[in-house]
Amino acid sequence: MTDGAERRFRFRSDWRIPAPAAAVFAVLENVEDYPAWWPQVREVIRDGPDSGRCRFRSFLPFELRVTATAARRDPAAGLLEVVLAGDLDGRVRWLLRPRPGGTAVRYEQDTALRKPGLRRLARPARPLLIANHALMMRAGRRGLRARLGVRAGSHLDEG
Repeated sequence: MTDGAERRFRFRSDWRIPAPAAAVFAVLENVEDYPAWWPQVREVIRDGPDSGRCRFRSFLPFELRVTATAARRDPAAGLLEVVLAGDLDGRVRWLLRPRPGGTAVRYEQDTALRKPGLRRLARPARPLLIANHALMMRAGRRGLRARLGVRAGSHLDEG
């Protein structure tokens, strides 16, 4: 049996996107469109003005289903924060900062794995779960860049 710490995952990704912060925020805020540009986000169904159900699948052969509820949405501060419940419980936060030539985007996730089958694998499969998440985030950055019409190869797009 694993303890709670082994089922907790904290991730941080930093992206530099060569697009204005307001444009990046608008794409990130519109979660119903995530499946159109982020391949691992398979489905988003809005249940209310600030909540919905999401389905994710990356490289590993399992899906995660969560209910996502907006906790904070502050365009002026460049902050989007969402509470997750379901196969993952916790919080996800996007923080955007204007930078010369674009936007610094930070993604933070602090969640606990609740999906029963995966809970048992949390300790032995931890490196695979972390790699799976990294692949998902890389695809998300590429998809966001494409959604914004950003040309690939820009030096501001690294990270």
